[in-house]
Amino acid sequence: MAEAAPQHLALPSGLLELCALLGAPRDSLRGPDQVRTPRGNRGGRRSVAQKRGGTHLPSLDPEVLSVFVPPFVSKEDSQTAGANCVALTKTKRRSFRKKREKPRAEPGNGLPEGPRGPDSEDVCIPNGVDLLALPQLCFPGGLCVASEPKEDGVHFLVLTDVCGTRTYGVVAQFYRPLHGEHCFYNGQAHWEPSRLSGSMAGGFVPYAVCVVSRFPYYNAFRDCLSCLLTHLKSCKDFEVDNHIKDFAAKLSLIPSPPPGPLHLVYNMKPLQVVFPSRADPESPVIDLDLHLPLLCFRPEKTLQILTCLLTEQRIVFFSSNWALLTLVTECFLAYLHPLQWKHTFVPILSGQMLDFVMAPTSFLMGCHLDHYEEVSKEADGLILINIDNGSITYSSDNMDVPDVPLLAAQTFIQRVQGLQLHHELDRTRLPASTDLNDGRACRRAWQQRLNAQIQQLTLHLLVSIFREVKNHLNYEHRVFNSEEFLNTRAPGDQQFYKQVLETYMFHAFLKARLNRSMDAFAQMDLNTQSEEDRTSGLFLSPKRPTIEKMASRKTSSQHAARRRMVVSMPNLQDVAVPELPPRNSSLRKMDTADRPSGSTALNVTPQATYTFKIPEIHFPLVAQCVQAYYNDCVNLLSKAMNCLAPDNSVLLARYLYLRGLVHLMQGQLLGALLDFQSLYKTDLRIFPADLVKRMVESMSGPECAQAEQTPELRRLISEFLDQPGEAPKADDHVKNFELPRKHMQLEDFVQRVQESGIVKDASIISRLFEALTVGHQKLIDPETFKELYTCWKKIEAEAQEVSLPAAVMEHLDKNECVYKLSRSVKTSRGVGKLAMTQKRLLLLTEGTPGYVDISTFRNIEEVRSTTAAILFLRVPTLKIKMVSKKEVFEANLKTECDLWHLMVKEMWAGKKLADVHKDPQYIQQALTHVLLMDAVVSTLQTPGAIYAASKLSYFDKMKNEMPMAVPKTTAETLKHKINPSAGETFPQAVDVLLYTPGHLDPAEKVGDAHPKLWCALSEGKVIVFDASSWTIHQHCFRVGTSRLNCMAMVEQNQVWVGSEDSVIYIINIHSMSCNKQLSDHRTSVTGLVQGSTLAPSQVYSCSLDGTVLAWNVSSLQVTRRFQLSGGLSSIRLHGGCLWCCTGNSITVVTTNGSLCQELQIKENFQEHSTSFLGFQLVPEQEQLWAACAGYDDIYIWGLRDLARPPHRIHLPDCSKVNCMLRVKKQIWVGGTGLSQGKSKGKIYVISAERKEVEKELVAHTDTVKTLCSAEDRYVLSGSGREEGKIAIWNVE
Repeated sequence: MAEAAPQHLALPSGLLELCALLGAPRDSLRGPDQVRTPRGNRGGRRSVAQKRGGTHLPSLDPEVLSVFVPPFVSKEDSQTAGANCVALTKTKRRSFRKKREKPRAEPGNGLPEGPRGPDSEDVCIPNGVDLLALPQLCFPGGLCVASEPKEDGVHFLVLTDVCGTRTYGVVAQFYRPLHGEHCFYNGQAHWEPSRLSGSMAGGFVPYAVCVVSRFPYYNAFRDCLSCLLTHLKSCKDFEVDNHIKDFAAKLSLIPSPPPGPLHLVYNMKPLQVVFPSRADPESPVIDLDLHLPLLCFRPEKTLQILTCLLTEQRIVFFSSNWALLTLVTECFLAYLHPLQWKHTFVPILSGQMLDFVMAPTSFLMGCHLDHYEEVSKEADGLILINIDNGSITYSSDNMDVPDVPLLAAQTFIQRVQGLQLHHELDRTRLPASTDLNDGRACRRAWQQRLNAQIQQLTLHLLVSIFREVKNHLNYEHRVFNSEEFLNTRAPGDQQFYKQVLETYMFHAFLKARLNRSMDAFAQMDLNTQSEEDRTSGLFLSPKRPTIEKMASRKTSSQHAARRRMVVSMPNLQDVAVPELPPRNSSLRKMDTADRPSGSTALNVTPQATYTFKIPEIHFPLVAQCVQAYYNDCVNLLSKAMNCLAPDNSVLLARYLYLRGLVHLMQGQLLGALLDFQSLYKTDLRIFPADLVKRMVESMSGPECAQAEQTPELRRLISEFLDQPGEAPKADDHVKNFELPRKHMQLEDFVQRVQESGIVKDASIISRLFEALTVGHQKLIDPETFKELYTCWKKIEAEAQEVSLPAAVMEHLDKNECVYKLSRSVKTSRGVGKLAMTQKRLLLLTEGTPGYVDISTFRNIEEVRSTTAAILFLRVPTLKIKMVSKKEVFEANLKTECDLWHLMVKEMWAGKKLADVHKDPQYIQQALTHVLLMDAVVSTLQTPGAIYAASKLSYFDKMKNEMPMAVPKTTAETLKHKINPSAGETFPQAVDVLLYTPGHLDPAEKVGDAHPKLWCALSEGKVIVFDASSWTIHQHCFRVGTSRLNCMAMVEQNQVWVGSEDSVIYIINIHSMSCNKQLSDHRTSVTGLVQGSTLAPSQVYSCSLDGTVLAWNVSSLQVTRRFQLSGGLSSIRLHGGCLWCCTGNSITVVTTNGSLCQELQIKENFQEHSTSFLGFQLVPEQEQLWAACAGYDDIYIWGLRDLARPPHRIHLPDCSKVNCMLRVKKQIWVGGTGLSQGKSKGKIYVISAERKEVEKELVAHTDTVKTLCSAEDRYVLSGSGREEGKIAIWNVE
């Protein structure tokens, strides 16, 4: 029996919000003496219809004749149907229609004043739909009786309520003959023939049907209305409302498709109508032809319109085609995605609404072309865009609309010219289609491909314009340094950016960046960034132009000329853009041989799409028919799910979503919850959390009790019922960087420096604070900070202007940057400027530009600051002695000598530390110290400035105060170190590491097929490294907000992550997204292991409360569960059994939970209480290795007899064991131990055969928290939060 949905649960609506029939009031068709002037048009303004009509028939005042609002079957009928009642009860009327009666003489009887009295029934009109304004929008050109037949027409509306929520309307206009004996209807006449006007007799009266929806299905609703019109134009009086009501009922029963690749199809007869889904939850529905603006405007004009939108101007589109007004403006708004136009948007203004263009704020509106002159004369400050002739004009002479940055504009223009915009050209190679729907499907597929190209093209334009915004954001303090960003723009582009930065649209864009939203912009930015940009996240030093970038600037001969040209370009469309190939107007597709490199049209393959056919809806529309329709939907969806491949979770999630909605509409609450619970595991992105929460809150007591008996629902319900009240909304305010106005202590100074973008590392900023306050009170005054900021920016600007001769660049690595350049000085190798890169010192000789390689920092043996006698003066001189050269380099640096002495020594020390510790971060931090020294000296300008700057000689002091050499064994075994916390304000602990081998997969790009290292940091952060180069593959993304405990690779395309919050997060390796969650555990998930080769589709997980779950990877369903006593800390699979560490014991159970054997810790350690920290199995020796809390030993048991006393291996100077790993015939143990008298992270490498410690490795300053193996070739270790680095070790 179907149960009715709870009364207070608002059910989700279908595609339809409202359907209305509009036309002329019946009393206005009686005679000329009763024809009224339309409201709002009594000032003498003639309608568009009157201006264009051949014979001046009267202009009538349209009104709403009938309105149809879902639902069309009452709740009582649903209950009757649920009780299997056979009687066809009368359905509740969900429409109103003005009573047809003989007209009365008094005016004001029309429907726009609202249907009143007992002859009309009140209905609930959706928000945002104004029935008073709707007639004007449905007849924007006026309503006139035509003297001859006219073709049907369609146009489109956008309606906005007071909250800014938009609904969308599609209007179909059609004409009916006005006969002498009756009007419109072919049924019984309603008044005497003598009362009809002679001028109207034999005329044709326009009517309109308007469909209003929350979704912009422009093409789909146009197709639906086209099918409806075939019936309305020939039906009789009493059939009109029934046809429209049946039509509206069909649309109201069709659900909106969930985001993703599944589109819905419904047979409207004769057309198969497709309702496309949005690409993802953040994207809009695209059901229009995105190439329409490109057919109406040249690419240069298209860019100019986009600039007007980005700068939020007051824009009015004009056209003689009402439909184009909405479609073209909607296309332009789609071009801006993910940026959103939040201002007034009225794409169609009727003649009575023209006063709207006088609004002082930003808006986007549309008018008929007949009003062009009137609007342009009466309003100032408007952008007037004529769609019909592709022109753009300004209503004021003093308007200044900037141009899009030139380099981005050039690429956009070239790519637009590479598009093929005419379907006819594509069809010439194909035979003619003999089936209407086949031809439409072919056209739709072509349009889908073109839309995908255009979306990628416009998105690439936005990324080109705003890519570098992220370099001027401070995420921790939500600060955007607009002044610094503007200073980095080319002079000719600055006016554009100044105007854009002031807009609401850009402010919302900044919020999304600071929230680290992975929207379309972020994905495109990530996919198109250079290798240099990918690796820059690893380094803390300020950015400088690399030698590769300098070379690219040199080879671009017109680079400087282009930049200068932009400054004086008044209008982009009036200037011949250099290097653009001629437009091929015949094919509209350029020959790639003639296209400049790098400007080819984007080769975009649209994602595969699938369709689900909505079943037939049977009439009459009574409850039994609706229930039959719902049953058909459920059956078809279930059948489609059963036919899916096990790994096709994408379609499975969409089917679950739809079936859940249908179950909910049927009143089957538990069935809907089961589907949504499965969806929660399958694709979290489309999980309707708000709807499920309302469902859970609306459940009755018996329903809750029944749900509690279903394990799958128990956790879902508890999650929503146990949720606290609405959490306070996080502060998403974006601050613009401002210089401080009051004195700062260390904490304030750290925040201000981070906001300014100078440095992010708090420890380095603390050293800077110490340098600036030497000999003073520990406060930084605003003037000092301002001077520091100014000097830093000056140093940055000077570095950007460095230009090296080509002969010099040939000798340098492509990733080298010049960080410091001296004045022209005399040296032992000639006169020139001393230059410093991150690798070496070099001399740029004067006269004939040349290059003298002084030394790499690795090759320096000694650095001294001394004086040299020149005539009668002692000139400060820097002397550098090299390891491989006998000659000592001398440079008479004069006043710069002391500073260069500090800088070279710091770089030398940083390089030594980087080589010893195999950690490139040292050289990057040394660079930061060096540049801050320069800024401090320039800021203070006092005799003590050099001493103050020496406070930043951190690595030089470290070299002198402590031995730099690491133990020989460590140096030989250590391969490399990387820092996953680079770019963060503080180091973060490395909680879990996972290595996944590379493999070529059809779903992967070649670049993504490299092996990867997954690193879990604090608060659910995950960073992915390319393990072939140890560079960042994916910057930080989050899976929850709690600590992550374990990771496992599953079926080569997933990474499962167990969290402290009791959830298992599933990450798709290809998309680097987490859309699935498993929430069946009740406490912290502590272990994950994939099944054996005999059952690879099984995954076992354990949690702290002793629960073990077996998962089916394909269905994500729990196949088995059992409970062990004690808290589970880890789990392993060996010999078909699960070995579980419970702290007090190591328990061996079958995969069904049956106990096989158990190792009790109290039987082996009776002197004082302890617990198992972890264990490893060595099958070759049939051994179990374990570590225990409070012991500095490793214990070994034989697998055949766990009752025998264990063998013990002592770990020298070990104070704590955190992790264990088996690699080949070795056991690696990570923890904390003493080294050179200090507590450090230590790794003990133990031979499994000889049972003795082979190596003691010391490379971490904090404890070793996690270990993982990379194909048994390397071992990777992660350290605690004091250091937060990853060491890569060679395995022998």
